[in-house]
Amino acid sequence: MRIKGSVVVITGASDGIGRATALRFAKEGAAVVLAARRREPLETLAAECREHGAEAIVVSTDVADERGVIDLARRTVTELGRIDVWVNNAAVGIVAPFLDTPLHDLQRLLEVNVVGVVHGSRVAVEQMIRQRAGVVINVSSVLGEVPAPYNSAYSMSKSAVRALGFSLRQELRLAGAKDVHVCSVLPPSVDTPYYRQVANFTGREARPIPPLYTPERVARTICSLVRSPRREAVVGTIGRIVVLKHRLFPGTMERFMSGVVSRTHLSRRRVPQTTGSLYGDAGEAPTVHGGHHGRARSMGRTVAAAALGVGGYRLLRRRA
Repeated sequence: MRIKGSVVVITGASDGIGRATALRFAKEGAAVVLAARRREPLETLAAECREHGAEAIVVSTDVADERGVIDLARRTVTELGRIDVWVNNAAVGIVAPFLDTPLHDLQRLLEVNVVGVVHGSRVAVEQMIRQRAGVVINVSSVLGEVPAPYNSAYSMSKSAVRALGFSLRQELRLAGAKDVHVCSVLPPSVDTPYYRQVANFTGREARPIPPLYTPERVARTICSLVRSPRREAVVGTIGRIVVLKHRLFPGTMERFMSGVVSRTHLSRRRVPQTTGSLYGDAGEAPTVHGGHHGRARSMGRTVAAAALGVGGYRLLRRRA
C-alpha cells in the first residue's frame, strides 16, 4: 500500500511513539487522524502535521471506551471516506512487584492495553473488510515476548496483543480477506516520556532498560509495515537478538533479563508511589522524546549487540 494519500488513524498519538508515527506519516503525505485522551497535545500535533501539508483531524478518545472508539472510526469514514491504516498504539504501564500491584490498577491497564486494542481492531477490520483492503498495526513490545520483573502487568498485556494478532490473521485468511493485514510491532526500550508517566509502586525511580532506541526508529518500522505488511516486526538489532535467544534458550534469557533489570531498571533515587497516567493526565509535557538520550546510545547498542551475539554463539556451540 502507498502511504501518500492514505488515511491513517493513530491512537495514543499525543506523545512518544504515537507522536513520532503521526509526524512520519504526515511527512510522507498521509492524512492523519489523531486520537488520545488529552485534546490539547493533539491540537499542537495536528498543527505540526499540517505544516508538512498533511490533513489532520483530532478526536479526543479513551480507547477503553468502546463507544468512543466507534465514534473515532465513524468520524474518520465520514470526513475522509475510508480507513487505510489503523495504528493501535495507546498504552499505559505499571512498574511494581507482582504482589504489590493493586488489582484495580491492573484491571485499568488491561482495559487500555488489551481491551483498547480489541476495540480498535474490531472497528478497523470491519471497515477494511468492506473496503477489501487495509492494514491494522498493533504496537506490542519486546516485553511481550521476553517478560521482565516488575513489569508483569505490562508484559502480559503486550503478550495478549500479539496473541490477538495471531488469531485475527488466521480468521482473515479463512474469510478470504487476503488484502486486510494485521501486523504486530515489538519495540525494545524507547526514549519516550513513558518512564515519567508510568504507574510506579516500587518507591524508586523507573528508568528504561538498556539499550535504548528512538521513537523515530519505531515510526519508520510502522511505516514499513504499511508498504510491505508482515506478521511481526521487532525493532532494532538488539531486539531481534533478544527475541531469538529467548525462543532458543528461554531459561538463560530469563536469568539474563532478571539480572539486567535488577541493575538498571530502578534507580536508587526514592520517589513517591503514583498511578501515573493510568486514569488521566500525568502532568507531563507532550513530547516525542523522554530525555533519556536514545540517539547518544547507538554505540552502546552496538556493543550490546556484539556481546549478545558472542554469547549466543557460545550457547549454540555448547548446545551442539
